[in-house]
Parts: sequence; C-alpha cells; structure tokens
Amino acid sequence: MIRYFALHPTAANIMMVVFLCAGIATLPSMKRETFPDIEAFEVKVSVVYPGAAAADVEESICQPLEDATDGISFIDERRCEAKDNLGAMTLKMLELGDMQQFIDDINTAVDGIDTFPDAAEIPVVEELGRTNQVIGVAISADVGRAELKRLAEYYRERLLQHPDVPIVTVTGFSTHQLQIEIPDYNLRQYGLSVVDIADRVARQAVDLPAGDIESDRGVHQIRFTDLRRTPQQLAELIVIAGEDGAEVRLGDIATIADAFEEEEDRIVFNGRAAAILQVYKNKIDDSLVVFDAVSEFVERENRVLPEGIALSLTQDMASIVKDRLQLIVKNSWQGLLLVILALYLFFSWRYTFWVAMGLPVSFLGSFLLITWLGISINMISLVALLIAIGILMDDAIVISESIASEYQKGKAPAQAVVDGTKLVARGVLSSFVTTLLIFGGLVTLQGDIGQVLRVLPIVLISVLSVSLVEAFLILPHHLKHALERAGDDDDMPKWKQAFTRWFERRREALGRYVELAVQYRYAAVGGAIAVLLLSVAMLPTGILKFKAFPDLDGDVIQARILLPQGTALSRTEAVVAEVIAGLQATDGDLLAVEGRSLLRNINVSYNQNADAFEAGAHVATVSVDLVAAESRRSSLDTLARIWREHVGDLPGVINLQYKQPVLGPAGRALHIRLSGRDLEQLSQASYELQQWLGGYPGVVDIMDDLRPGKPQINVRMLPGTLATGISAETIATQLRGAYQGHKVDDVQFEDEDYEIEVQLDAASRDSLTDFDYLAIIHPQTRQAVPLSAIAEVTESRAFARIHRVDNLRTVSVFGDVDGDIANTGEVIDHTRVNYLPELLQRYPDVRVEFEGEVKNAAVTGQSLRFAFMLGALGIFLLLSLQFRNYLEPIIVMLAIPLALIGVIWGHLIMGLDLTMPSMIGFVSLAGIVVNDSILLVEFVKRNARAGMTVHAAACLASQQRFRAIFLTSFTTVAGVSPLLFETSLQAQVLVPLVTSIAFGIVTSTLLILIVLPAMYAILEDFGFTQIATGPESDSALDTVTGRELATPPPA
Repeated sequence: MIRYFALHPTAANIMMVVFLCAGIATLPSMKRETFPDIEAFEVKVSVVYPGAAAADVEESICQPLEDATDGISFIDERRCEAKDNLGAMTLKMLELGDMQQFIDDINTAVDGIDTFPDAAEIPVVEELGRTNQVIGVAISADVGRAELKRLAEYYRERLLQHPDVPIVTVTGFSTHQLQIEIPDYNLRQYGLSVVDIADRVARQAVDLPAGDIESDRGVHQIRFTDLRRTPQQLAELIVIAGEDGAEVRLGDIATIADAFEEEEDRIVFNGRAAAILQVYKNKIDDSLVVFDAVSEFVERENRVLPEGIALSLTQDMASIVKDRLQLIVKNSWQGLLLVILALYLFFSWRYTFWVAMGLPVSFLGSFLLITWLGISINMISLVALLIAIGILMDDAIVISESIASEYQKGKAPAQAVVDGTKLVARGVLSSFVTTLLIFGGLVTLQGDIGQVLRVLPIVLISVLSVSLVEAFLILPHHLKHALERAGDDDDMPKWKQAFTRWFERRREALGRYVELAVQYRYAAVGGAIAVLLLSVAMLPTGILKFKAFPDLDGDVIQARILLPQGTALSRTEAVVAEVIAGLQATDGDLLAVEGRSLLRNINVSYNQNADAFEAGAHVATVSVDLVAAESRRSSLDTLARIWREHVGDLPGVINLQYKQPVLGPAGRALHIRLSGRDLEQLSQASYELQQWLGGYPGVVDIMDDLRPGKPQINVRMLPGTLATGISAETIATQLRGAYQGHKVDDVQFEDEDYEIEVQLDAASRDSLTDFDYLAIIHPQTRQAVPLSAIAEVTESRAFARIHRVDNLRTVSVFGDVDGDIANTGEVIDHTRVNYLPELLQRYPDVRVEFEGEVKNAAVTGQSLRFAFMLGALGIFLLLSLQFRNYLEPIIVMLAIPLALIGVIWGHLIMGLDLTMPSMIGFVSLAGIVVNDSILLVEFVKRNARAGMTVHAAACLASQQRFRAIFLTSFTTVAGVSPLLFETSLQAQVLVPLVTSIAFGIVTSTLLILIVLPAMYAILEDFGFTQIATGPESDSALDTVTGRELATPPPA
C-alpha cells in the first residue's frame, strides 16, 4: 500500500483532494456553540393541581409518582418538587440507559396512576435539555398591556416564519383572561354561587357542530354558534330569567374585563413597558445561524416601525459563541504559523511545506468523521485541533527524517521514500497506539464536566487517525517529488547557519549536563523525585488551589430579588430602583478602568426569580446586558462585588443575589443537600449551616430552597351541617370558585387565546373580615348561608415548597464563591471537618450530601483517574511486549510524573488554580511524552549494543535524541503558546488546559533528557538492564521509531 501510493502518479493527490473536499463540504454544516451540548438525561413529569397547597401536592401528587416509578430501570435520581398548585418530578437517567425507552417506561408508569385527585390536570411528560436559549427581542411600546401583548404575538408569528428561527415564546405576561367578577352581595341577592354563574355562562356561550343536511342542492353542515368572545358579548348573556319575563344579564351583576391573571407579571426594558420574545434553538440548530436571522429581522423591522415602538436585542447568548470561536481560530492560526517557523529552523522550505501540509489535510479530512460522531465546532474541539498541531508534526518529522536518511545513502528518490517509510512504519504505529490508549480512556469521562471535556480526546483521536493515513499514503509521494527537485533549493541562509551552530553548542552543553547527571545519578534521580514530591505537596497544603471548572465570563449579569410573601408590588419596585441605582454607581466606578460605560440594556422582570422557586409581586430580576467580554477588562466577579457593595443590605429583603444567568458545566459552587423526614428540623439545620457558611470571606449569595408559605386559612365543616343539605363538597366547591376562580372556557379572538374565568370581585375576595360571612348557597333552597354558620375557620402556616429526593424530604443550601477571595474546595473541606460533625450530632436524623461543583468534580475526577490508570496500564503492557521485561517500561513511563512537575509549577507561575481541564491536559501529556522516552531508551540500548558502556551510551543517547525531542516538543508548545498568553476574558477557561500541556512538555523534555539516562544507569548498577545482541536486536528500533535527525533533510 505504501509503495503503491508513493509511486502512483495520481493516487496520493486524489486522496488528498478527497480529504480536502470532504472537509470543505462538511464544514458549513457543522453546528457552532460555546461548549459541547450537555445531555441532561432527565425527564420531567408535571401535574397541575389548582388551588392545592404544597403539603397537599406532596401527598396527592409526589408520593403517587414516587410509588409508580419505583421499578423503572436506569434511574440515577428522582427529585419531586411540591409547591402551591403544581407537582413536578424530575427523573435523572444513568448515562448507560436508553432515553427513549426510559421515557416510554415513565409514560407507562404515570398512565397507571389512578389515585390523583379529580381536580388535578392530566400529567405532562417531557424530556429536559432539548432546547437552548439564543437571544431575546425586547418590544418596547407606549401602549396598553393588551395591545402590547398583541404586538408581541404579531412579531412572534413573523419571526417564526423565518426558516432559521425554530422556537419563539412571549414573556412578560400571565394568562390573558376575560375576567368576570361578581360582588358577594349580588350572589346573596340572587341565590347564586360563582359555580352557578360559570355554569350558566358555559351553557349559553356555545359553539357546537350539529350534523349535516343532504339535499338535492348538496350537503350543508349545521353548526350552532353563539360563542361570546368579548366583554361586551359576555355582558349580554342572560343568567336569570324570571317567570314574569324579567331578565338579568351578566353585565347587570358582574364586572367583565379584558385583563391578565397576574398583573405583577410584567417587564420594564430601559425604563419602558415591554414584552420580550425569547428565541430558543433545538439541539441540532446552529446558534449563530439563529442569531443572524433574528438580528436581520430586528434591523429590518426597526427601519419601518412607527414612532413609539422599538425592537431591541437583549440577553444575547449567541454572540459570545462567535467571539470565543473567533478567539480560538485566531490563536490557532498564530500557533500554526509558529509551528511552520519552528520547522523551517531545521528543515528546508520544501520539506517544511510538505510536512506542514499534513495539518490542513488531516484537519479537513477529520471533519467528516467528527461530524458523523456528532461533534460540533466549539471551544473544546478547537483547542483539541490546536493541541493536535504539535502531535501531528511528530509522525511527519519521523517519516521525513527516515526518508532523508535513506536518500543520503545514495538511493533513488522513489526507493528512498518507500524504504524510509517502511523502516519506521511499525514505530509510528506503535507511537499512535500509545497515544490512542491514553486518549481512548478519556472518552469514558463521566458527569457534566466529563461530557464537555470528552470531546477533546474524541477530536484528537479522529484527527490522529486521519493524519496516520496522510503520513503513510500522501506525504511520501510529495517527499519523492521534493527529493527529485532537491537541487533547486538555494544554499542555507546565513542566519540559519548561525542558528544551527548555536543549536549544536546547546546540544554539546546538554551532553555535559547529562554526563554529570549520570556520574551523580543517585543525586540526580533523588533530586527529581524530591522536586516531584515538593510539587505534589503544594496541593494538600493549599499553595496551589483546585476548583472544578474555570470561571466563565458572559455578557449578562443579573440581580435576583426576593422579598417576603405578600409584599406589595410598589415595595418591590422601590427595591428594584435602589438596585439599579447601585448598578449605575458601579458603572461609574469602572468608567476610569474601562474608558466607557459597560451597560447596554437594563431589563426588569417582575414575578420572576430563578433562585426563589416561587413567583409573585415579591420577586423580581434585574438583567443587565453588558459590552462583550473580549472588549472589557473587568470580570463579572469584580462587577458583582462592586455592585453588591453599592447596594448594601436593603431592609426587608430576604435575599439579593448577583450572578450570571447561565452556569458552567460544574454547577453551583456551593450546593449542600440536607435530607430527612422532619421539615422543621431540616429548616433549622439549614439556617445554622447558612450562618456558618456566611462566616467565610468571599462566600456570597447564600440561601436555601425551603420557602415559608402564605398564612393558611383552614375550613372544616361543623357537625350536623350535612343534615341541613349542605355537603363538604358544596362548601369546598363554592370556596374554590369564589377565591381560586372557575374557568368557563378557552376562546380565541383576533388570533389570541383567552380564558373566561368567573370569581368574586377583588373587594369581596381580599377582605379577611368578611370571610366568615361568605355566602354559601344552599343547593336546594338557594338561600345564602354564612360560612361561619356551617364551618369552623382556623389559621395556620405551612411551607410553600417541599422538595423530595429519592423519597426523602430535602432542603438544599446554595451559595456562590468569589474566586478572587475564597476557594470552593477549601470552604467545603473546612466545613466538612470543622462543622458538619457538630451539626449532625445536633440533628442525627439529617443526612448531608454535597451536590453541584463538588459532586460533578468528584464524578468526573473518578472517571478521569480510571481512564488514566487504564491508559497507563495499556502503555505498560505494550512496552513490556516491546522491551521484553517489566522494568524498562517503568523507566519510560517516568516521563509522566515528571510532566506533573511542569503542570503544577506552570499553574503557579501563571497564577491559575488547578482545574478539571488542567487535569485533562496532564493526562493528555501521558500519550505525548512517553513516545520520546521510548526512543531515548532504545538509543541507549542501541549504543550499548555497539560496544559502549551503558553510562556512555546513556549520555550519547540524550545528545542523539536532543534535536528530534526538542523539535517535536517545540512544535507542540509553539502550537498552544498564543492561547497560553491570551489575556482576553473569553480565553481564561482554556488557559489552564494549555498551561498543563505547554509547561508539562517543557519540563518533561528537559528532565527526560537528563534524568532518564541517570535512571537507566542505576538499573545497570543493579544488573536490571537487558542489552540484547545479535541480528534480532538490530531491528528492535524498527519496533518503535527511528527519529534521529543527523542532518537537515534535503528539499
């Protein structure tokens, strides 16, 4: 195969063109995103239970759901949230399960439940994580809310007509209703209840098909239609007709209004009333394509909008994708240029060109494979390509050196490329397998962080696989032509001759250092081990800190406000005004640093707070669009800290948090779950834990998810009431209709959906003093009976939200950590050792679990350790087969811990915390640095077989391998160095990963060349080396790779 492609006049070129065209054709269809999609593996079952308190929902909805789903396979965790009017269970599936089968099993289990209350609505089962937010469109207009809603629906329909906009929802409004409100005194006067009125409205507002008439003139459809769709039409309905012909119309006894169910559900955008169209994408959609479509739509519409109406882009989650990808692409081109320049230092320009051509061919050729595997263009996949630049050069350098060596023996170009390629073929394959063993293990990474980081080894394996084909079947053909035209090259430039002389002096200096290391081999090896132990000791001592995932800086920051239940909307608005004033003061403070305002838009959403787990006039979210992260100097942590200081502690505010709307894959920095059966005990334990966590500097935004409910009025029928003809059902139904309201129908008018609802008017509904005298209408006599005459009324208070995990009640404590002040790991470890034993002693029935960042890091870390051990074991077994013993593979693998020295000190020098991406970088190093150690050991053995002492052979081997090891390491470091020194906030998430690779390779390269010969000499002292002799040993090098660069190869 190698001979065929090397000598065939067109085969190699055809293959190269196929790879290039396949990549170019595939590239436009590849999805672009910031990070790889994280599969939620979660299914949610929601059951609406109108009017029910959280405790009722827990008993009537959550517990039946738990019982029904007990036997479903592949369940990792079950969480059920019970709150007023709603029960929702989330089932998390193990990654090994099949999602469709999992959903089918849940549907079957839920369909089999027959104990739900009659008032509960039909359960809704949905898979979570199928959509992602892209951007919002704010519609600001000086019109009424009903007209604003119609505008929003109009533009929603317009947007959805665009083929690249898949999902649009309208926010800023609750359910649109035609509200029929009746005073209590009118109900008393006519002997009617709210339910009676709703029933009479429903019977008269009818739209019903009545069959067909078939006549000689054709078929005519019959339809009775008297549906009332406007307040005016509803007011004309007759609800009472007397025997004397007198009629009472609905408008005579009720007020009918076109309104919204919750008036506090509204949005203020830059000081004006607004609606927001939230645009989402499906998993398969490209966020930048969706963003471009929405941007063009807004720009086009704004040119023709009437005065007083404006469309604005807000909550932009897509531009950051473009900014980050452009940043990586820019650094990739810089890295590629540095690699080419590095190659040109050692090769002629013709060799440099064809060796470098392997990069675009391998990259583009791998895109087809990457797309087939479902990988998108994202920050992790692009960094994988950046890392691959240096790794791909390794094989190309090996093959080109071998071909040049054969050519210098006097062989013809055609014979030289065939013999040279075959000579190192087994070695290159061996090198590929060792790299594959490490990266293959990383594909098994678990957890949310693992789902993000496993893309890196998948991309690297794909690229390396294509590059192996390119190196064997395409590169030799082009090098043959280069050798045939070798005489066309000019002489080596003087600056290059000077560099070559300088490099030779460095190689000679290295030889002296290696001789000293071998002479004092025990001190050299002991010193390296001591430095390794000193480096590793920096982790438990806290000198080098660990965090699960680097901070991600977006372009949106929020202030989430929570006040006590029952707080008037006017008070919430006052708090919002103070928060915005603090924001503007913060912007003023940063003006000197930034040189301009950071604020683009300020959006206030009342009735919304993602952390409050409740809705109402007492919650609000201030969302701020900032200038792009790559063009500002201040991080979101800095902005949040100054904003928090300016606002301070506001009276009456339960919780005020400053944060990004989207978390990274690591989850919440602090998430501690308390489990038990007694909610009061859990509540007290949660309070004490929050007080403890609040004592740490840098720990902010602490709260739990247990919410005290509204004061509850309990009604119980008095003994003897049933004998009067009034049942408990009669009382409950009329109470529910009066205060919860009774839905009559859903109607559509002017392309908008409305609910028709009947209830008591606000004056009667909101008066506690009149509650005891509420008229209960006797079902037979139609007489009004005061509630206090037939029922006992008491007051209590319960929780508004109850959370259950795996059949136990839970309370979760959340918090954020300012990374400039504190470290999550240190806070958790200190709390675990110094406080939790005391807490659990006071509350022995409470169980504590760590979730969020701590759990995700533990899950991914465990799978990372397993992957590393699996890969290392595979390399050991492979090397044992090659070296035919067990000790020399250990010497070769010494490069792996030596690389850890560079990883740790690199993070200290760069001022970084050690993160999961850092560890991925270190594990990736194992597949890179081992290959150089293999060759060094082989050269030691080859020199010894030539008659040298092992000590002299070891010293000479380092000099022989210096050029090749330096070049392969230098190209890898050059490829990632632009990103290593990138100062943009956008790149900081990737800097730890490339820091591990760059510093790890530099350190391991130097220590391999010096320490490994010393270690091999120690083995010789104890007689553990095996220097084979004879013809078989001469071919041993072929088993690995022959990478000696004796002289620069010709063009």
